[in-house]
Amino acid sequence: MSFPRGVPTIGESEFIHRKRCFQMAMMATAPNDNDTREFFVARKATPSYVKGRRDFFKYRDLGVTAASNGVMRAQVTEGSTGMTRPTGWHYHVCDGQFVYMLKGWVDLAFPNDETVRIEEGDSLFIPGGLPHNEIATSDTLELIEISVPADMGTENCDPPDNTFASG
Repeated sequence: MSFPRGVPTIGESEFIHRKRCFQMAMMATAPNDNDTREFFVARKATPSYVKGRRDFFKYRDLGVTAASNGVMRAQVTEGSTGMTRPTGWHYHVCDGQFVYMLKGWVDLAFPNDETVRIEEGDSLFIPGGLPHNEIATSDTLELIEISVPADMGTENCDPPDNTFASG
């Protein structure tokens, strides 16, 4: 078999390796008889609000928990008044939490005196079990939060040693 000039070629063993990797990936994501995931579209015009971790935020469910059969949760968090005090040190019982800021900002403290502000267009990933403390927010904010799995527990914890942002 010949290829057009400039097209990189790979050896037969590399081709077989890539083909096997592709086949394994397809098997891992292909639907099966036990797969209860389903297609879903969430519309901004018909929001579904749910109870969340903080009383001063509104949480708009994006339908991912039901559609993924609990594999993942996605929601839009909206705030119209800034936080009046830090949330306190805590961690989440999950594989991970992803946050993407749509509007406003949030300040978070992490171990080793690291404070991070995420603003509009910024994102962060917090691995499950990593202590953090939300210490301040803008007066208005909007963010997308995704967690894996959907059922993300929250556990309060002591501030890490050498941390200034206690609360």
